[in-house]
Amino acid sequence: MRDRARAVVIGGGVGGASILYWLTRLGWQDVVMVERADLTSGSTFHSAGLVGQLRSTESLTRMMMRSVDLYRSLEAEVGLPTGWREVGSLRLASSPERMQELARQAGWAKTFGLPLELVSAEEARERFPPMSIDSVLGAAYLPTDGFIDPSQLTLALAQGARRGGAAIEANTRVVGIEAARGRVSRVVTDRGAIDTELVVNAGGMFAREIGAMLGVNVPLVPMAHEYLITKPSGLPLDLPTMRDPSLLVYFRGESGGLVAGGYERDPAPWALDGIPADFNSKLLPEDWERFEPLLRNAIVRVPDLEHAEVIRLINGPEAFTPDGEFILGESEVPGFWVAAGFCAHGLAGAGGMGQLMAEWIVEGQPAFDVWHMDSRRFGRHYRSREYTLAKTVEVYATYYDIRYPGQERQAGRPLRLSPTYAQLEPLGASWGEKSGWERANWFESNAADGDEGLRPRGWAGEIWSPAIGAEHRACRERAALFDETSFSKIEVGGPGAEAFLQRLCDNDVARPVGSVVYTSMLNPRGGIEGDFTVTRLAEERFRIVTGTAFGQHDLAWIRAHLPDDGSVEVSDVTSALACLGLWGPWARDILQPLTASDLANEAFPYMCARPLTVGFVPCLALRVTYVGELGWELYCPMEFGAKLWETLWEAGRPYAMVAGGYRAIDSMRLEKGYRVWGADITPDLTPYQAGLGFAVKLDKGVEFIGREALMAAREEPETKRLACLVLDDARSVALGEEPVRVDGRVVGRVTSGGYGYTVGRSIAYAFLPAADATPEQEVEVEIFGRWVVGRVAREPLFDPRGERIRA
Repeated sequence: MRDRARAVVIGGGVGGASILYWLTRLGWQDVVMVERADLTSGSTFHSAGLVGQLRSTESLTRMMMRSVDLYRSLEAEVGLPTGWREVGSLRLASSPERMQELARQAGWAKTFGLPLELVSAEEARERFPPMSIDSVLGAAYLPTDGFIDPSQLTLALAQGARRGGAAIEANTRVVGIEAARGRVSRVVTDRGAIDTELVVNAGGMFAREIGAMLGVNVPLVPMAHEYLITKPSGLPLDLPTMRDPSLLVYFRGESGGLVAGGYERDPAPWALDGIPADFNSKLLPEDWERFEPLLRNAIVRVPDLEHAEVIRLINGPEAFTPDGEFILGESEVPGFWVAAGFCAHGLAGAGGMGQLMAEWIVEGQPAFDVWHMDSRRFGRHYRSREYTLAKTVEVYATYYDIRYPGQERQAGRPLRLSPTYAQLEPLGASWGEKSGWERANWFESNAADGDEGLRPRGWAGEIWSPAIGAEHRACRERAALFDETSFSKIEVGGPGAEAFLQRLCDNDVARPVGSVVYTSMLNPRGGIEGDFTVTRLAEERFRIVTGTAFGQHDLAWIRAHLPDDGSVEVSDVTSALACLGLWGPWARDILQPLTASDLANEAFPYMCARPLTVGFVPCLALRVTYVGELGWELYCPMEFGAKLWETLWEAGRPYAMVAGGYRAIDSMRLEKGYRVWGADITPDLTPYQAGLGFAVKLDKGVEFIGREALMAAREEPETKRLACLVLDDARSVALGEEPVRVDGRVVGRVTSGGYGYTVGRSIAYAFLPAADATPEQEVEVEIFGRWVVGRVAREPLFDPRGERIRA
């Protein structure tokens, strides 16, 4: 066994084998895999092997498509069979809601060039003869999907890796991982140690145990997953795979017989106190009692199953995560990477996942945005086994459920509460959850002042209230008070703080104390890694405020770029500070009597911060807005939060001020053209493409990260641009990911959308070819199978001169 390697991959399942294979494809030959037993002996060998490409996010879909590209060619490349069968897939719809889901998926598929087609129930049965079409309204058919043999695929990937120079050490158990000077330095096994500066934890269901060796939390839970295999009965060998989500079951052919499995409502987590040391190439006992509801459902769809001879009921543990997404990327310990938690579609994603991970390791950044899978996305609360378990069980039990926009998961709630929680509850708060925080989406007490006639059509109107429009209009016409305590707050201090932030940010943050600057952080490609405000609190102290869901990401990016000389300190102060937002034309009238500080425009201009007291409460007030109205964000120590709300609420009564929720904020930000990171702006897009060039200061005298790429981009012809679209049918609301076409050509997809209650229009943002992104250009957006006409509009749609925010 080698005693030194450029990288060590821990885990000999399909994920680890794919990463090893792709590392060698990218030129890394000095790499080693260590596997505790034999290859595929964890969860891989008992996978059902279905490969479906169209997923809920762009990045996961691209990953699956890369997998299929590899599976088509791997056998010829390495000379070993993979068992890849490109037989296509069917997804059935047994209700009008499921047909809407398929219509949305068909539109989504168009943006990738996937040949998905909607077919009738009869056409579905022609492709899958043993099925009953009782209650089936239609199906989606994707001919490029299929299934693959998990063990054969893994061995083929391993063979390819060996040819590229990798060493594979089976029956080699990792007993420790060491770090030196804050980063990985050695992997210790029962056969000796390997010095290395890079370790990939691809340990599957053992990944949590492996991460614990370095104090890294990998929040996953092994879930017992079951499927049966029937004796061959002469079924066609080219049967497509089939999923019936309403019945919670899936099928695929198996040598003239069938595989049938599913995701039960009452799942069985396994080995919560640790996986037995000898659990290699083993299955769990057959659990027919637990499988019986799925079997009944499977018989409904394939009646012949009732009399089929079952060869075996497979019951094997699969690693699931609390949010149903992969766990990928470098951890908080430099050099220690994670690739785990594949949630029973590891075979579908393995080829693309391995390629993405290898590119990320070799080139320093992933090929596309994968923050929703990043290993650093989980907060401290996921160190709780009970919380992780509750969230993971819910993910498994609702695996096939329709997820309407705005639908909230319920497990593990409530957890993180603002100090105003008890005051908002009596107002009829409709609670949402983000990063563990309870946040008011709207207040049902405002619903009577709204217009039910504005309810959007279809899915967009499923989780909606007239209160959203009432809160929007109140903020535009009078005033509204919002609790934004969940916003992530990061402080950067020390003698090197200014220079550090100047290198990190594309805007100029070297402004006087009391200045607030909107800026982005860029990657070396010029893509937007995050956007936020930076407030200068003192000469050597700054505060960053970013979105609730992006705090972990931004904190990780900032810490990854810290200088080694100790001149900069970074701390997460989110839980130390409450934040209330007061906005609207009457905001100054409400706030001024509560403070001795002068709030006049000349004394307290836009994009400035001032310390002041509000009644009894000491605050830092930031004159900023995400809704496009005059107002302030008021930050105070957490224990003062309830008193601050009480003080402002009483002061706002004479002005008919309302409590506002996040859905109203989203509607107002669309009217103003304010971007959302992870949707409208991503690491794949530059500020110029996103319309944020105003916040880029190339001439600030600092070679900030991404500047070189932006300089080069300025010399190239513009290829695409974020455009504001308004649709002719105001009640047809885009949710994001819908295809956009111009002159019959699909040219882009929606990034975000909603209804603007002031402008009275359905608004969508989409990246379009620059030539098609000109104002008044006619476009069409496909919303649940119907092409809705619209046009490109000049932005912002509301208050284009920004007079209200500077009033």
